[in-house]
Amino acid sequence: MAQWGNDLYTGDRSIDFVGKSKTWYIASAVIMAVAALGFVVQGLNLSLEFTGGSEFRVVTQGAPASYEDDATSAVREVAGGSASANVTTIGGDTIRVQTEELDGDESREVARELASTFGVPQSEVSSNFIGPSWGASVSQQALRALVVFLVITTALMALYYRNWKMAVASMVALAHDMVITVGIYTWTGFEVSPATLIGFLTVLGYSLYDTVVVFDHVKENTRAAFQNKRSTFAHAANLAVNQTLVRSINTTVIAVLPIVAVLIIGFAKLGPGTLLDLSLALFIGMTVGAFSSVFIATPLLVDLRRKDPEVVALDKAAGKHHKASAVRERVPAGVSAGAAAGSAAGGADDGSAVTEAPSRATSTTEGTSPSSSEESGEGQTVTGRKVHKYAQSGPRNQPKKTARNGRGKG
Repeated sequence: MAQWGNDLYTGDRSIDFVGKSKTWYIASAVIMAVAALGFVVQGLNLSLEFTGGSEFRVVTQGAPASYEDDATSAVREVAGGSASANVTTIGGDTIRVQTEELDGDESREVARELASTFGVPQSEVSSNFIGPSWGASVSQQALRALVVFLVITTALMALYYRNWKMAVASMVALAHDMVITVGIYTWTGFEVSPATLIGFLTVLGYSLYDTVVVFDHVKENTRAAFQNKRSTFAHAANLAVNQTLVRSINTTVIAVLPIVAVLIIGFAKLGPGTLLDLSLALFIGMTVGAFSSVFIATPLLVDLRRKDPEVVALDKAAGKHHKASAVRERVPAGVSAGAAAGSAAGGADDGSAVTEAPSRATSTTEGTSPSSSEESGEGQTVTGRKVHKYAQSGPRNQPKKTARNGRGKG
């Protein structure tokens, strides 16, 4: 893993995240469509805090295996055969029963029936009525906090990166995470409680943090590319994703591991509650957020900036640099580097200058009679220009100095 990450960082090995952006877009679009369909088919399973109703808790020595059927039958004995009940356990010995809104007399009757069903004193059965107005207030506050968070975050990122398209790409990644996370809740039927909303807001911060880490590397790599003109914008951005890939994986795994431990304990021992609802939202959101930071945010940024004038100019300059490098690699050993660069800069994109260079050099060296320039000690380059004998390749010929004792003599 360490060697693989080192190869990704240095560029010896690369995964083409940006080049295959259409594949990631299609996959994400399909997942988001399925998630959105869940709102139409099933909808969210809102908790009692949002819908309102009555809640009963029965403290027992240990919940029997048939506690769900027993509690539901007790409720229907009082509220009628069509009454519904959501029955769960808390901590293994407390049975929680949630029903639609019941009046005072019906609540007392249900409490007595539950005490009789589970063989406990009526004092061990508590009842509460929760109105839907409290859940509506929580939803409004959460929505207001979400709007403020998005506006401030977008403005700060646009100022920090000095490019509004980076802010847009990060916000699209956030929307991607939330749609998929909430869609999973619709299809699985997991209960959405106020703690779940807190988890959703926490997921936004985590996903944004992971995206900012990747974008910081994108900013560094693209800044260097604009300076040296040796790499395209897309290549520099793709290198940044590869350089941060191992870090994103490690950060996600380390963050999710304790949440998984809480989930296991919550499902096995604690049962439904604030801790379980919060952990489940964090687990789903963090996993989805790691995907969007790598596969969605950066490829989308490259696509948004592809037609920017400075990016177009950079891509052209990088293309010329790559062509010149290719020319230098194909030039024979006897041809000077300056001549090769001159032929490449002359606009011979089709390689004609490269193929002509060896023939010209051969015509001057394989001739049977030396030219006048050769007799005078001057060579000739592939461009036809004469080169003084002192500038020719090989050991430099230094002018001979006359000995001191011979100076001034005939």
